[in-house]
Amino acid sequence: MSLEMWYTLAILIIAIVLFVTEWLRVDIVALGVVVALMLTGVLTTGEAIAGFSNSVVIIVAALFVVGGAVRLTGLASMIGQRILAIAGDNETRLVVVIMAASAILSGFISDTGTVAVLLPAIISLSRTAKISPSKLLIPLSYGALLGGATTLIGTTPNIIVTDLLREEGESTFQFFSYTPVGSLMVLAGIGFMIVVGRRILPDNQPLQSMQAQIQNPTELLDLYRLPDNLYRLRVPAGSELSHKTVADSRLRDEFDVTLLEIQRQSQPQPLVRLGDQSLVFQSEAPVAVHPTAETVVLPNDVLVIQAEEEAMRKAVAFWNLGIQPVSEDDGNGLLSKEAGIAEVIIPPRSTLHGKTLVEARFGTTNRLTVLNIIRAGVDEKPDLKTAPLEVGDTLLVQGLWEDILALKDRPRDFVVLGQPEAMLGAPYQHRAPLALLVMAGMLVALITGVGTVAMVSLSAALVMVLTGCLTMDDAYDSIDWKSIVLIAGMLPMSTALNKVGLVEEVASGLTTSFGDLGPLFVMAGLFLITSMFTQVISNTATAVLMAPIAFEIAMQLDVTPQAFLMAVSIAASMAFASPVASPVNTLVMGAGSYRFKDYIKSGVPMVLLMLVVTLIGVPLLWPF
Repeated sequence: MSLEMWYTLAILIIAIVLFVTEWLRVDIVALGVVVALMLTGVLTTGEAIAGFSNSVVIIVAALFVVGGAVRLTGLASMIGQRILAIAGDNETRLVVVIMAASAILSGFISDTGTVAVLLPAIISLSRTAKISPSKLLIPLSYGALLGGATTLIGTTPNIIVTDLLREEGESTFQFFSYTPVGSLMVLAGIGFMIVVGRRILPDNQPLQSMQAQIQNPTELLDLYRLPDNLYRLRVPAGSELSHKTVADSRLRDEFDVTLLEIQRQSQPQPLVRLGDQSLVFQSEAPVAVHPTAETVVLPNDVLVIQAEEEAMRKAVAFWNLGIQPVSEDDGNGLLSKEAGIAEVIIPPRSTLHGKTLVEARFGTTNRLTVLNIIRAGVDEKPDLKTAPLEVGDTLLVQGLWEDILALKDRPRDFVVLGQPEAMLGAPYQHRAPLALLVMAGMLVALITGVGTVAMVSLSAALVMVLTGCLTMDDAYDSIDWKSIVLIAGMLPMSTALNKVGLVEEVASGLTTSFGDLGPLFVMAGLFLITSMFTQVISNTATAVLMAPIAFEIAMQLDVTPQAFLMAVSIAASMAFASPVASPVNTLVMGAGSYRFKDYIKSGVPMVLLMLVVTLIGVPLLWPF
């Protein structure tokens, strides 16, 4: 092996180790790969940064924008709710409808977006049907993964292998090229979950799982005992707290007191003015003020707080406040058309992962108050100030509905349970028909082949912005930049593997060892190797590494390359056997109270079943 081969192999091994261990973020690892390939001289600067101009990167970014418009207009939620409306309360029927619905949606928007849209509705359905969510959420995740294998734009590996075929001058996959085999896989997956999966999946009903099912804000008040923890504190004129801002009060930082609302005397309103005299109207009803860090506390304000009694009394003594009796209306007053409470889950790619609420400046950034943190498998409540947030944590937040709803615009950071849009509506709900029209136009263009995938997807993204289905800022926020950098950073690794001859070496080794057994056996080996990789590293990185090897093996065996590349792209999406194999698996882990072994027990048989379907279906469409 040449020195360049050893350099490339070392960089690849280090990257895989970092992907598996997650010592560094995947996008940092990808950028490190680019820099290392340049520093070692394996690739020129132009070759190393070519990934950022690759059509795959443009396509994926544009599809993120289209998916963002579908979500922000409420179109995805409406479609999901319509589909789930037919589910009823029978467990078998629920599994069928949930998997079919998630598969359909993830064929057109990202699988993570699909699960984020359907998760709250399915948790609510499980509560209504009195079925454990652990019986329904893995089927939701698996359905989304299978649905990605049904269309060209369903998942990134499909786009990667199609682009490789185009670069090699081979016939490329069309929009519905994946649909025949993908549909068989969806049907097989649904059948497996009905016959076997229902018996394998746990029937978890711990407190954490039940909390995630609560959708009614009034029930949330009762569940979290907010009426029991509420106090009313009056600010007398002589208190040093008067005329200070909420931030200066240090109620949360120093006293562990959460300020929920300020009840303020209404200002007199002049009704009639006669010369220098005015007839005024003074309302007896106080005005509810939702506090922010900059809100100034005034004399005679009544502070509605949440705190333990000891913490409350320390704050009272320090600021010389008066304690007033709490009424039932104080608890109910937290819920109105303007403000309320909701549960929020931290998803796998959230930028809040590993940060405390203080480090993330949660209250300042989101203008919301975190009242509680629930962590699956942990009985003791995490400290609101010092506990780093983990994937699957459920936050109980309180604030204005519009601020709670704004969290839904950041699906990478938050999954909001319940339907706050029922109070205000989706941000661009009135544009939903336009979003549907643009989406339909994009699909028709892709199906008929009137333009390249890059041209059509980029045009659809632009039209979504121009028609007001989302703003340009929303478009930037909709793009998962970590995924974009990962793709752009790993594509040069594929170039390096080809340039130094490692792809040919590996392909020759596999062909020499197993080629005599026939192409079907080789395809099975490629599928298993790819599916094992995708359990520990992203499907994007897996496809980038395995697609060139599959193509080279096909060339050496003189068989149809489309067959092997189709098998690799499908296998890259079969991330069933690990909660960290895909963001959708991690997303449902906390809400379903799953353990690692639950994914292994149901995921390994699913991978083997999909292998059988692939070995039957792919050769029929692309004979060797």
